[in-house]
Amino acid sequence: MTIPALELLAPAKNADFGIEAITHGADAVYIGGPAFGARANAGNSIADIERLAAHAHRYHAKVFVTLNTILRDDELDEARRMAWQFYEAGADALIVQDMGLLELDLPPIQLHASTQTDIRTLEKARFLQDVGFSQIVLARELTLKEIAKIDEGLRVAPPSPSVPLPEGEGRSTPATLEFFVHGALCVAYSGQCYISHAHTGRSANRGECSQACRLPYTLEDEAGRIVAHDKHLLSMKDNDQSANLRALIEAGIRSFKIEGRLKDLSYVKNITAHYRTLLDEFLETSPEYRRASSGRCTYTFTPQPEKTFNRGATDYFVNERKADIGAFDTPKFSGEAIGEVTRVGPDWFEVTASAPLHNGDGLSYFDAHRELVGLRVNRADGARLFPNEMPDDLAVGTALYRNRDQEFERALERKSAERRIGVHLQLGETPDGFALTLTDEDGITANVALPHAHEVSKNAERAFAGLRENLGKLGNTIFEAKQISLDVSQPWFLPASAVNGLRRDAITALEAARAAARECLPRRIAASPAPSFPENELSYLGNVLNRAARAFYEKHGVSVIAEAYETDSEKGEVSLMITRHCLRYSYNLCPKEVKGIRPDPMTLVNGKEKLTLRFDCKKCEMHVIGKLKKGRQISITPVAH
Repeated sequence: MTIPALELLAPAKNADFGIEAITHGADAVYIGGPAFGARANAGNSIADIERLAAHAHRYHAKVFVTLNTILRDDELDEARRMAWQFYEAGADALIVQDMGLLELDLPPIQLHASTQTDIRTLEKARFLQDVGFSQIVLARELTLKEIAKIDEGLRVAPPSPSVPLPEGEGRSTPATLEFFVHGALCVAYSGQCYISHAHTGRSANRGECSQACRLPYTLEDEAGRIVAHDKHLLSMKDNDQSANLRALIEAGIRSFKIEGRLKDLSYVKNITAHYRTLLDEFLETSPEYRRASSGRCTYTFTPQPEKTFNRGATDYFVNERKADIGAFDTPKFSGEAIGEVTRVGPDWFEVTASAPLHNGDGLSYFDAHRELVGLRVNRADGARLFPNEMPDDLAVGTALYRNRDQEFERALERKSAERRIGVHLQLGETPDGFALTLTDEDGITANVALPHAHEVSKNAERAFAGLRENLGKLGNTIFEAKQISLDVSQPWFLPASAVNGLRRDAITALEAARAAARECLPRRIAASPAPSFPENELSYLGNVLNRAARAFYEKHGVSVIAEAYETDSEKGEVSLMITRHCLRYSYNLCPKEVKGIRPDPMTLVNGKEKLTLRFDCKKCEMHVIGKLKKGRQISITPVAH
């Protein structure tokens, strides 16, 4: 029986960030290519993806490339060509949103269903599994019960392939379930948000979201009464599932995804190390699971998620609906509460701080208008702080937060982790010399022989110590000596140069053996006959922008297919966002919770912009209603060449 692997999947803004993510414990990283990734500002060259893949594969870690925007007809050929380039560069999987790609001549590379495919039901998950996806990322809004239901349902999907399948990829093997465990939360179901395109012409489904969800709004009820004034009512706190990893594993999650392809390097290092530590603690007491890649990490710092960018923490809906999931006060990083102002001088102020403050620390506070403002500490003299610029409105009693810990950031600017693969070195005799056998923690071996005269050492203790010392010098490699065995009949004398050469040759051979043994992820073969899509009609919510996607859905039984919202075919008011976040619930106006209240529409106001809120209480969903804005500037992502 195959032992299931637990995968830590980290973001890579670029190849260097991806390499650091691997070094800090990621089993896999996801990265964008030159175009067609859902973060338009996080593109990378094919050469950089090849460089990242070469590094990751040394640890048997994986590289997944995002090809997860919806595509115009004139972009299909370029997307197909790019998919082949990713495959040839060593990428292990493509992350896909547009089903039109499945109609193209793709390379034999594994396919993963993007969060943009909006997987909330067992029926949708099973369909994607049956059309050829090996890994699917579930909607962030799901509860543990809903995740478990999908996992159980995929495991009992009937095996009915009409052609032989590669071992481990038959339909009896369910798709791997992936879930976001940390980072920013989109308030709308991913792939179901059109407000950016409606207002600015920048489509979230094409990687250009303008983040209207982070703007301030005033909430009015059906009578025009103000319920909340100038709050960031569509801005969510950041996802943090640190306390729920065991429960998520028990529910069926096998890939734990960190959001953040636009985040800075300290975030990637800190958050990756944090979840690596938590997963390793779980694995130490759970032999029924295994790591998804090789090597153990050591750090020069203690991971602390609260130190790097966040809007506060929530586990969202994993443990059912909660009221406190919004970052209504600010969409910025306020930081950790540190104390309050006790005295104010002409160019200084004093604080009662819960932790030492340092030169270069960044502090923030809410001003009289409840806006978050910041300052930098030029010099910290105990409790007295001298800022770079003394604010006029800083008063005694003001609560302070630290959003930059200078010492912590400096620790992350330096080399902050090492990742080593444990190896057993065994030196033995041969008729004409010696042989060194290396066996790594994955059971992969390499053997190198050295013809050399058998010369007995005059000092046995020194001979054995010298052999162990020289064999164990693995500092410039990715390996770490866990055990050294000397299976020799006598204390032979071997010059240090001979031992060092033998060790280097053995390491080279082991790297080659590891490369040969590396698992190449197989492409899942789609079921035949073609499975039916769960619905026979698709509205603009289906995101069908090209002829290949239309052909795909027609082949799978969809009879009515509307054009994607990005074609501007929907001229009237439609749902620009569909979200499980409910402002009626947030303000104790939920008809299910308070008797006598009806789910009447409400209004969000931002300047001259008004958006209607409608509430589907049966599904516990809120719809943000609006239409295409006049005079907006259309921004089209160019095709990369």
